[in-house]
Amino acid sequence: MRVIVCGAGLVGEAIARQLAGESIDVTVVDISPEQAKHIDESYDVRGMQGHASHPDVLERAGAKDADMLIAVTRSDEVNMVACQVAYSLFKVRRRIARLRHPGYLAPIWRGLYANDQLPIDVVISPEIEVANGIARRLRTPGAFDTLPLADGRVQLLGIQCNAETCAMAGRTLTDLPQVLPDVGLAVMAIIRDGKAFVPRGSDTIERNDLVYLITEPARAAATIAFFGNAGRQASRIIIVGGGNVGFNLARQLVHDAPAASIKIIERNRERAERISSELGNAVLVLHGDALDRELLVEASANVAETIVAVTDDDETNIFASILAKREGCGRAIALVNRSAYEPIVPALGIDAVVDPSAITISTILRHVRPRSVAALYTLREDFGEVIETEALPGSRLVKKPLGAVGVPDGMMIGAVVRGDEVFIPTGTFQVMPGDRVIAIVTYDALRKAEDILAA
Repeated sequence: MRVIVCGAGLVGEAIARQLAGESIDVTVVDISPEQAKHIDESYDVRGMQGHASHPDVLERAGAKDADMLIAVTRSDEVNMVACQVAYSLFKVRRRIARLRHPGYLAPIWRGLYANDQLPIDVVISPEIEVANGIARRLRTPGAFDTLPLADGRVQLLGIQCNAETCAMAGRTLTDLPQVLPDVGLAVMAIIRDGKAFVPRGSDTIERNDLVYLITEPARAAATIAFFGNAGRQASRIIIVGGGNVGFNLARQLVHDAPAASIKIIERNRERAERISSELGNAVLVLHGDALDRELLVEASANVAETIVAVTDDDETNIFASILAKREGCGRAIALVNRSAYEPIVPALGIDAVVDPSAITISTILRHVRPRSVAALYTLREDFGEVIETEALPGSRLVKKPLGAVGVPDGMMIGAVVRGDEVFIPTGTFQVMPGDRVIAIVTYDALRKAEDILAA
């Protein structure tokens, strides 16, 4: 497979690094000579300088033989034209573009991206994806991460084993049925001291572990409480940052919880006035700096249940979260781009971190994987993915019970959905063609997992 990535920013670099690690032939194009050189020298990919939408540049990048073009430059227009050129001149089969401006994303203009118009197969909007992810977390108090799978029949939850009240602390996974009968869940991954692993039955859950598990939505609240993180849905929310993420989040919260008290703090006066006009009386927009204690007091941070900091500045998001919690805010969610901050953020009292690059990468990788993969979520860039895939006739997966299939180390099947039924499979379970399979796969085991899933 040959892929051209347009743009060598955080997302472009991470995508190139990931695909190169899977032995995919990758060329990265960036307007900056320094960025192109950095990519070329740092990873097993080809980095080249040039304007990503120019035909001669794409030709030099190998567009005639490319299977896919992923356009993630900082310019929506460059991304759109790159897809048009790739299709019209070079017949590149799959074209993915990141678009940010709301004017390009309105549902009424969806027909613009048809093959006979502006041929983009997949449009990705990081701001909307991030806002959706945060809204899901707010609907699931007590979980630091959550994702619906299999049309909502299965839920992926990220839960911290609370140091004081986690019933599983110090116990092995084989103890789970005795501690919580009819539990209906599968622990897929554990992150401990910054390192992630797929656990076996003999592994223990320790205090403060970050646990990713699969369960049914109806069991989610009980499962979260079992791990010592019971909570109620926030009705008083402060959003720091009125950009595209903050605006989309506020609009979604107004729709989901019209009775909630929602306040936005926006530093730019013009932007504050604009979003106030668009959101109306449903949201109170405050103009000012979220790092100003007086403004936090005015926003009633002392009685707010959650602050969500989503400006384009990591430091502002982190410190606004810390200051709000010092005022008495119950929970803090911060958008953080720099992975270097990840180890220290929990120690600062921030309850959940949102990585916009990881969310965008997850969306893109789903379209790189085989078409049987319906959903994909990257847990950690250096670790692995939770995938939802269809069990194909003729695959190894459907020929024998799971215990005899030879599932590799680093892969675990956590749930199987058959019609309206959800199974937490054991080694004697037989997967049938057409079943939806929810699995975690580490990157070390990716090739072996694809061999099992392939027809």
